[in-house]
This record gives sequence, C-alpha cells and structure tokens, in this order.
Amino acid sequence: MTTDETTADLVEIQQLLARYAVTITRGDLDGLLAVFTPDGSYSAFGDTYPLAEFPALVAAAPKGLFLTGTPAVELSGDTATGTQPLCFVEHTTHEMRIGYYNDTYVRTADGWRLRTRAMTFIRRSGAHDSGRPHAFGRPAV
Repeated sequence: MTTDETTADLVEIQQLLARYAVTITRGDLDGLLAVFTPDGSYSAFGDTYPLAEFPALVAAAPKGLFLTGTPAVELSGDTATGTQPLCFVEHTTHEMRIGYYNDTYVRTADGWRLRTRAMTFIRRSGAHDSGRPHAFGRPAV
C-alpha cells in the first residue's frame, strides 16, 4: 500500500467517524445507521446490540453533543481497528461522560464502514468499564 493510499484510507475512516458523531448528535438515525455495515453492532452496558436494535437504543439514550477526538487507526488491507476518545455532553444539564470507542472497520463497495463499536466509560474513580448491565432493556426474544 502506498503512502497516498494509506493517507486516503485514514482520511476516509476519520470522515466516517465524524459522520457518526454528527448524525447521532443531530438525531439523524438514517445517517447513523449508514456508517455501519449491515451486520454491524454496538457494545455497551454489558451487552452487544445488532444494527436492528439501534433505533430503540438511540431512542432510549440521553441526547446531547458527541464530541470525538482523532482516532488511532491500524490498517490491515481491507480491514482496520481503532480507538477514538469521546466526551458526551448531555444537552439539558451539560453533565459529561467521557471514555473511548474500540472499533473495527471494513472496506465495502460503499467505502469504509464500522463493523463493531464498543464503548468504554472512564469513571471518576479511574475505572474503565462498559457501563451498567441492563441499562437499556430490550424485549426478551
């Protein structure tokens, strides 16, 4: 892979992650779903949620600003992994939550997409965890 190809891939992934932050901040569910592969998933709160459950998950989540930092990305052909810092500011109280996402990405016919995104919260105690289990209830299957 040439330096130009590597740079183009990194910029495309950074733009993908910017779209994630902007669409979720704006409440644009269609835009948010578009940054994932159809088999994509999000992990937090002690569980993993497939893309089909995103509408309910997003509806139940607090609203506010998703402020993300530049991701650290490791490219490997048509796949990649990365970590991206996050500061979430709740819109009514301006209370913050901080942490980071651990991601996997895949190059698709439509460009780079998130395959998995896992949230890790950083607590005031200094602990790093994925949140309270069952913070989001989903129907029993």
